[in-house]
Amino acid sequence: MNKNEHFSKVSRHFFYLSAFFLFVFLSGKPIFAHERYYVKWVSDGDTIVLADGRHIRYIGINAPEIDHENKKAEFFGYDAKKYNKTLVLSKMVRLEFDKETHDRYGRTLAYVFLNNGVFVNKVMIEKGYAYCLPRRPNIKYDQVLLQSQRNAMLAKRGIWRNWKEKKERYWGNRRSKRFHYTTCIFGKKIAVKNKIIFLRKWDAFWGGYAPCKKCMAGGR
Repeated sequence: MNKNEHFSKVSRHFFYLSAFFLFVFLSGKPIFAHERYYVKWVSDGDTIVLADGRHIRYIGINAPEIDHENKKAEFFGYDAKKYNKTLVLSKMVRLEFDKETHDRYGRTLAYVFLNNGVFVNKVMIEKGYAYCLPRRPNIKYDQVLLQSQRNAMLAKRGIWRNWKEKKERYWGNRRSKRFHYTTCIFGKKIAVKNKIIFLRKWDAFWGGYAPCKKCMAGGR
């Protein structure tokens, strides 16, 4: 093989290799690391879209909603989306799963990590852009997320800033980890053995309970 033939062969190999890596990058498929994907879109504070088209819903957290389906945006909804974008948009992320992998909307449920090890679900909570949303059987990081929420509450970050309470009483469900207005139809169905009374929303959040989406949309 002469020098020109050798150079041509090396060039072809380099071209094919470059094309392969470009395809993998654009498709969002993992190369060598397990379950690493490219984030092409951020839907809101707790949902992203990967380059392969999958919608990923962060496990264990709930961010305020942005406006959709004729519903107005909730307090801090767009702030949460903006912060989520700064964390993950156009970056490679690692997905970690729990016992349940999809929700009723067909979205993939995952704990999301950046290449440097940053736990995105946790950061969204500790910066005050989301609150804990425990849901069995996916409880692997519940205590980690709850401690981050308590830290955010004490520091009055994000949704906990300028917190105001109405004079109200709430029913919590020890089993579902949800709390309700006492007038809520779902709250009235809580079994006595599972019922706990909260005099403040703050206390319910501190205990790791999430607000009922039917009777108190927005959580505040």
